Amino acid sequence: MSDAEATAAEGLRKSDAASSAPAVASLEALAEISAAVEDGAGLHEVVRSVSRGLGAGVAVLDAALGVLAVACRSPDEERAVLAQGAGVGTLELRVADRRVGELRFRPRGGSAEGADEPQPDAVLRMAGSVIALEVERARAPERATEAAVGQFLDDVMNRRTTDRENIVARGRELGADLADGAGVLVVRAHARQPEQGDWRARALAAAERAARRVATGALGASVRDLTGRRRGGPERDARGRAGAGGDGELLIVIPGAESPLAERAATAVLRELESRFPQHAFAVARSRHITDAADLSRAGAEALLAANVAEARGDQTLAFEETGSYRLLLSSMSDDPEELERFYSETIAPLVAYDDQYETALLRTLETYLDSDASVAGTAQRLFTHRHTVRYRLERVRELTGLDVGSSEGRERLGLGLKAMRVLGLASPAGPATERGAEAGRVPRERGAS
Repeated sequence: MSDAEATAAEGLRKSDAASSAPAVASLEALAEISAAVEDGAGLHEVVRSVSRGLGAGVAVLDAALGVLAVACRSPDEERAVLAQGAGVGTLELRVADRRVGELRFRPRGGSAEGADEPQPDAVLRMAGSVIALEVERARAPERATEAAVGQFLDDVMNRRTTDRENIVARGRELGADLADGAGVLVVRAHARQPEQGDWRARALAAAERAARRVATGALGASVRDLTGRRRGGPERDARGRAGAGGDGELLIVIPGAESPLAERAATAVLRELESRFPQHAFAVARSRHITDAADLSRAGAEALLAANVAEARGDQTLAFEETGSYRLLLSSMSDDPEELERFYSETIAPLVAYDDQYETALLRTLETYLDSDASVAGTAQRLFTHRHTVRYRLERVRELTGLDVGSSEGRERLGLGLKAMRVLGLASPAGPATERGAEAGRVPRERGAS
């Protein structure tokens, strides 16, 4: 063999060795990850092996973006990975069609120490699959507890379980002592603008954690998971029409003998949500305190009614005691919601349908008219419109409902119809022009403004 041929052969061997180095490193990385899983070392050790195998700082978060495990070389690296700083990649963790979390990683290729070789996508995907399965396995007892809590609250709130001793015993099994009484919170969350990802799950998880900081035995479940349409009325979509579930709604039982405990929990929940989700709207409602666990269903109905009224008023917090005459309709909402729905259908529903179809403001005008003590001039002033327009709209109300706002009986029935709509949780058609401070699209001037 000539010198040239020998040199070429040596170069080829070096090239083959260089090209095979990543493959060897990949196999070694997979072997280390597999060994951690086979040894049953747990999620944290698996994540550490993934960090070594990938040559990267790694963080694993659950579906609500709560941190489950971190493997980083320094606090600075950990902060950068968790904050998704420069160079941080993400990988969604899924088991079948269910999202179980998120993997965040930052390769150390640019570190001064000289990093491990970056790993191929196949290794990263395999590592993600292993972590997803480990997260799923680690969370199995927690999910079982969540399912048990949901089933318990479902049974109690829908009155399938009514015996006091049974309720107290099942509550204790779940870590809640209901023997001395409890209160109930309902938390609702709404986005003011389009959002990506499952932000509702994150918000409701944060609300539940905040409540547990005040009352360690607090039990929470999504209202969507409680059958029986606990709102007392038809399920709705974002505009108040039938069809949606309670995706952004959480029911929390606050056990304890002290009545102010639920109030403190509600304050803590609202503070937590406002600080973590400043671009969202929230309503936190609470029931009266009960001393008998057998009354827990009634307390749940009170909290739901207060939440409906709070949304109608635009309030962030509301106690059942503050709902005024709405309290008179509680028994109808709990015992015979169909009758309440029929009354709503006979009075207010035609206005809702008309406004929805033609984008008019009949319902808003009627609400303002009744709130203005049946004054056309006062209604026109509050809506920033002409009195003739108000009279025209009120005439359309009479034509559509058959009820004359000029008579005391007509006003009474229409007023009760509005209350039925709010008690049922059926939001009136509304948009930015009806938000506080922007009535009819105008922002009232502050005092002293020119």
